[in-house]
Amino acid sequence: MLSLQEIKLAIIGLGYVGLPLAVEFGKYRSVVGFDINQQRINALRAGHDSTLEVSDDELKEASKLSYSASLADLKSCNVFIVTVPTPIDEHKQPDLTPLIKASESIGSVLKRGDIVIYESTVYPGATEEDCVPVLERVSGLKFNVDFFAGYSPERINPGDKEHRVTTIRKVTSGSTPVVADLVDDLYKEIITAGTHKASCIKVAEAAKVIENTQRDLNIALINELAIIFNRMGIDTEAVLQAAGTKWNFLPFRPGLVGGHCIGVDPYYLTHKAQSVGYNPEIILAGRRLNDGMGAYVVSQLVKAMLKRRIHVDGARVLVMGLTFKENCPDLRNTRVVDIIAELGEYNIRVDVYDPWVSAAEAQHEHGISPIGEPVISAYDGIVLAVAHNEFRALGSENIRRYGKPEHVLYDLKYLLSSEEADLRL
Repeated sequence: MLSLQEIKLAIIGLGYVGLPLAVEFGKYRSVVGFDINQQRINALRAGHDSTLEVSDDELKEASKLSYSASLADLKSCNVFIVTVPTPIDEHKQPDLTPLIKASESIGSVLKRGDIVIYESTVYPGATEEDCVPVLERVSGLKFNVDFFAGYSPERINPGDKEHRVTTIRKVTSGSTPVVADLVDDLYKEIITAGTHKASCIKVAEAAKVIENTQRDLNIALINELAIIFNRMGIDTEAVLQAAGTKWNFLPFRPGLVGGHCIGVDPYYLTHKAQSVGYNPEIILAGRRLNDGMGAYVVSQLVKAMLKRRIHVDGARVLVMGLTFKENCPDLRNTRVVDIIAELGEYNIRVDVYDPWVSAAEAQHEHGISPIGEPVISAYDGIVLAVAHNEFRALGSENIRRYGKPEHVLYDLKYLLSSEEADLRL
């Protein structure tokens, strides 16, 4: 078995999860950061992270980190940490394609004694039932005899400069007790918040997938309450502020539920539950409600426009914000696209404005071309969809300058007061 000193580390996938991890390890030990995107590698070698998760100065601090898109550079490594995406497909089923391809790549360079640690969000059992067989098939080696595995779920929060990879407690696990100890010791090198060693890989996988399922269900409850309160003519934010005076009331807010975890992880859990003969009810009900919020928002906007005798067919609406959360360029699984698509069903022309996003990435990922600046006095409706600091700084008066003399301003994120917005979620 490898010792901590003998580890030659590789991080597979240099996105929002992999790069911060590689940078932290690269401050203390030799690390190969691998990604199949050569443009991504070139940018990192030039000293810049387009996701903005790691600053240029932080990249410089990782003096022992090298970048590569060549599998040949992985041959000298003996511990591989996999941080590739695990999305869902158009049928809301787990898409393990990136994970399987990463496992095939690692299998081609895997040697006796090596360890493969997965961080990607999966359903319980995926590491040993889906990934390990690929490693065995490609490498010709036998699991827990020739090579070993671990699982340590990522807990990255994009755009959050307070809760970083090192300051969030890390769950670890391994395929044998000795491997579990080694994996735990490896992460302890960089995780100042400490670690929690799970009893087995499946427990660690399950822990990850329920973290975001719990959040998803809590937000679904608040979304449903918002719908109820809107029908009753009660301001939801005012209700939540009043209820929040109780010490144990959870501070969730209504809204669109997207991103790389909360809107995805529950489908991994429900997929596995169905495969073992149980049809989840509460989890899927929460998912259906949250997935329907884009259509609900548009229905509210259209009703408000009609009440003001604004002609809907051919109207022009400004959507402010496209990312899945505020103050970051992350477009993964953003549900703002649901609003845009639903507006299109009413033959409404939509301008999307987001100073954080790359226009090329928005076009590539979602077929959307954001505008450079909104047009003054041009819009029949304005939707504040993301709480970027830039939008908060504008204030209601400047935001309303984008609207025609008669328009509807819908604030989804409580950036404005109830008096300043025409509609709030």
